[in-house]
Amino acid sequence: IDLSGWSPKYFPPQLVKAANSKLRGKELFGSDFPVIQVDRWMTDFAVLDIKPEVRPLILKDNALTALGIKA
Repeated sequence: IDLSGWSPKYFPPQLVKAANSKLRGKELFGSDFPVIQVDRWMTDFAVLDIKPEVRPLILKDNALTALGIKA
């Protein structure tokens, strides 16, 4: 799931719950820049109820995995 195109403050509770569980390895950061500025997206994302261990997956690690890049 590419999370671009909408601000995290509009993510439905079901999406946040799934991000913390069954979709933890399937969601990717996306800001939809220039429509949504990256700093705004990150500020809105920071207040979501996302588990600390899931945040780096969404922001970086899942993209590296999808692209086959070893960190």
